[in-house]
Amino acid sequence: MSIINSVLGPLDTKDLGFTLMHEHVMSQGFVAQNYPELFGERFFDRIIEGITAAKQGGVDTIIDATTFDLGRDVAVLAEVSRKTRVNVIACTGWWMNLPQYLAGTSPDLYADLFVREIKEGIAGTGIKAGILKSAADYGGVTASGEIMLRAVARAHLRTQVPIMLHSYAPEQVAKRQLAILKEEGVDLKRVAVDHVNDTRNMEYIAWLLEQGCYLGMDRYPGLNLSAHARTETLKWLIDAGWADRLLPSHDFGLATPLTFYPPDVKESNEKGNPYGYLYIKKVVFPQLKEMGVPKAVLNTLCVNGPRNFFEGV
Repeated sequence: MSIINSVLGPLDTKDLGFTLMHEHVMSQGFVAQNYPELFGERFFDRIIEGITAAKQGGVDTIIDATTFDLGRDVAVLAEVSRKTRVNVIACTGWWMNLPQYLAGTSPDLYADLFVREIKEGIAGTGIKAGILKSAADYGGVTASGEIMLRAVARAHLRTQVPIMLHSYAPEQVAKRQLAILKEEGVDLKRVAVDHVNDTRNMEYIAWLLEQGCYLGMDRYPGLNLSAHARTETLKWLIDAGWADRLLPSHDFGLATPLTFYPPDVKESNEKGNPYGYLYIKKVVFPQLKEMGVPKAVLNTLCVNGPRNFFEGV
């Protein structure tokens, strides 16, 4: 049992319940503040409808992985949590590379900013972040990406708030990310490597588990790999005894600017996932059941892993 920050205040980990560990309730919130028409009509109502449906379907907690540079709006997250009674946890940290006008500074400067958002609150709202995030993608960890990763590591050591990593599994980018975190003194059991099911390289996935970290099995229903292929990887890991270190989720956004995706991609995303934050429950779990995963194990997925992660087990 541990106390963590939600957007509505302290939250006991025993009350996390069914948890989706990597979602995006709303991206590019600063765009919505200035140009709401770019989000389409009733975008806030659509967010409430999506989260309400998730709550009615058994989702208790959502970790919003939207950092400042992805357009985080914690006031929206707090209002969503109040209206839907779903726990929402906001993140601090940085998604991708620093813009030129911010590059070249010390990780300690950014660590101070992240610690403030955890201990005091974000942008004067008093809403505190409950998780740290850093990112690297294809091509690996860049010089500016390393600055932010070390900043996240140092903020973690000062607050004990855990870390989620956006990573690129096809190139095994997490190997470098984890090496940097270890250099900074981070215990890797406090780290979740996300988007792991973008690969079917079981040797790499097993190596990640051997390091002690948790695995974000997200991006359902799928980008470069099909949803069924992702579920087969999930089944392999469950059979290997790793169910309590898995963090299934969708990496799904309820509200993004209409221009965020090309029309054909947007249409494909909507057709591929008509269930929103219930896709795992409505599609993945039945598939796992057909594959022979016992109901008792299914009942613990999205419950034990997230709780263990936040408690540092």
